[in-house]
Amino acid sequence: MNLSNCASRWLAASCLLVTLTSFASADNWPQWRGPDQDGHSREKGLPITWSATKNIAWTFNMPGPGGSTPAVWNDRIFLTSVDGKDLVVLCLNTEGKPLWKRTVGQVSRGPAMGGEGNDASPSPSTDGKYVYTYFGSGDFVCHDFEGKEIWKFNAQKRYGNFSIQHGMHITPLLHEDRLYLALLTNGGHWVIALDKTTGNEVWKVARKTDAVGESREAYTSPILWKNGKELNLVVLGCDYATGHSLKDGTELWRLGDLNPGRGNKRNHRIIASPAAAGDQLIVPTCRGLHVVSIKAGASGMIKTGSPLEQWRINTGSPDVSIPLVHEGLVYLPQSQRELLVIDLKTGAEVYRKDLTKGRYRASPICADDKIYVTGRDSGNVTVLKAGRKLEVLADNYLPDIFAASPAPAQGRIYLRGYKTLWAISEGGK
Repeated sequence: MNLSNCASRWLAASCLLVTLTSFASADNWPQWRGPDQDGHSREKGLPITWSATKNIAWTFNMPGPGGSTPAVWNDRIFLTSVDGKDLVVLCLNTEGKPLWKRTVGQVSRGPAMGGEGNDASPSPSTDGKYVYTYFGSGDFVCHDFEGKEIWKFNAQKRYGNFSIQHGMHITPLLHEDRLYLALLTNGGHWVIALDKTTGNEVWKVARKTDAVGESREAYTSPILWKNGKELNLVVLGCDYATGHSLKDGTELWRLGDLNPGRGNKRNHRIIASPAAAGDQLIVPTCRGLHVVSIKAGASGMIKTGSPLEQWRINTGSPDVSIPLVHEGLVYLPQSQRELLVIDLKTGAEVYRKDLTKGRYRASPICADDKIYVTGRDSGNVTVLKAGRKLEVLADNYLPDIFAASPAPAQGRIYLRGYKTLWAISEGGK
């Protein structure tokens, strides 16, 4: 036996194992709500404090505003943006160097609600081989990692013109070999599955509603929830939350009594998407109104007082941000300044506190037992220690507007502002 050769092989194997272990501990952020679609990252040692001159690895000037969250895979960062009259997909490497930019369509309408959102509000997603981007214009396109167009279509041409007051802002859901989207506008109410390799339709089902006025419109994105043994596609909006079969879109259950009526009857538009929480589903509504949690085993019509409801509270819903669930608590950024935290099992208030000035539009994330809450107008990201007692670890300011959610990946936090993409890392590495 050649001991020298054995030692060399052992050393090579050990180095490979260390490399693989190191790589495995670094998380990608492949779509809006992260690798598990729940706002959680497995990253450790992310920065807690930063400023424009501290813990910044690099910055990149965006060609225009947008609220889309970056998708990060290994050394690639994918973004969407308005660029003058163009809608563009950008690819950067993790050193901040632009690799390619592709124009995929034209701006279809001006900014909504005084700059609240535009056609670059939907977030990109990636499976590590292709990147999928959707825009408020209806343009839906797939590129490979080198920027080659694989397929493209326009959802308005395929499914009918969007008729929605503040524009189309939903993010399609990437899961396994399909892309799922819900088009809930006065131009039609559809839940759709697409083949991610071709963009061709797999199935399409009509989503019935008796909502009236603006309540017939929704800005929510579909999510997945493990309803007992079966994974459901959950769609929220137009006065209902519905669960659908991934196989063919069949509606399996429907949660009602989400619109309190009276003054809200006609203007109960919902923007915030639901959040899966193990055997519970958290369903927000809008404007600080109802939040409902239902239990696994959901089927048929579910109304107030149903045994399938875990709890129902009449106030506390985020208006835009998705609820974040962590260790038995639900974090609910309110429309203005305030963060409400409630108990996952009971819905009881744990604490409520003003954190920053201005509005919340981004959704909170969790990494390493810390909660990151992003203010839109203030340029502040407040970092909290997770738990039943409010403990603010840091309040970090950057001179920008943030509607996109933070994207933690490989030791950094990427913050997409209206003006700048910020790469934040400990020591500016």
